[in-house]
Amino acid sequence: MELLQLQYFIEVARLEHMTEAARSLHVTQSSLSKTIQRLEEDLGAPLFDRTNRKLRLNDFGRLFLARAERALFELEQGRRELRDLADRESGTLKLAVTAASVLPPILSEFRKRMPEVRFHAERLTKMETTERLLRGEIDYALSSPSAQVEGIVCRIVHIDPIVAAVPASHPLAGRDLLSLKELRGEPLIGAKKGYGTRDLVERVAAGYGFEPDYVYEGDEPSRLIPLAEADIGIALIPATAREDRPGVRYIPLEEPELKREIALLRNQHRYLSRAAAAFRDIVIEYFAAE
Repeated sequence: MELLQLQYFIEVARLEHMTEAARSLHVTQSSLSKTIQRLEEDLGAPLFDRTNRKLRLNDFGRLFLARAERALFELEQGRRELRDLADRESGTLKLAVTAASVLPPILSEFRKRMPEVRFHAERLTKMETTERLLRGEIDYALSSPSAQVEGIVCRIVHIDPIVAAVPASHPLAGRDLLSLKELRGEPLIGAKKGYGTRDLVERVAAGYGFEPDYVYEGDEPSRLIPLAEADIGIALIPATAREDRPGVRYIPLEEPELKREIALLRNQHRYLSRAAAAFRDIVIEYFAAE
């Protein structure tokens, strides 16, 4: 059995389409088909059900896929560990974020401490983040909400309350504290459905017997603040997303459940490089200073 056979099999299993897998791997379809056929001969069992030129991973294939992914994962961790120990870290620190508003100062500090290390950060959904972590494709995720998933280490680094960004001209702008129930009937600006802050707000509002009236829904909290400043509505945002703007007042909400957890997530089996450890330390220090 060859390493190349495992790599090819995993890609075909992921796509369940020989032509697309060949295109992804930059090989000919005939070469890919022969490689998969040789692997099946070596294993003594078919890995795919083939009907009308379609591929479907069968029970043998699903069983072997878990082992193949684990084998390649361990080899990759060995490569990363040796490069790190040899002080030849030339790879890229790979990050995923769902709580993007806190990332700029953290990455700025990381660049100061480790200028020789490149990084790549990508905003993903919670499901995408979990999948990429479990596949070992990400060093760390800075996520809200947190994730309690087997194989993923979760460290809560900050509790982030939701606040109301109120236009300075609004009658409520002079308040020091608000209740969500006071925003019944108010035009609101907030996150799209499926985001943690949106789910929290809707759950609390339902307890008060009303549905929030959203006039604008977005996916980045910092982009909601200018709309509040323009008196389009009251924005409900995480406190970490606040910006100094003269036309907005940030007012805490009294409901204790209106807060989100920000967590650092990583695959417990992925090798923790010096760069990844430095990123972790910077995140912890940043929130400790908040």
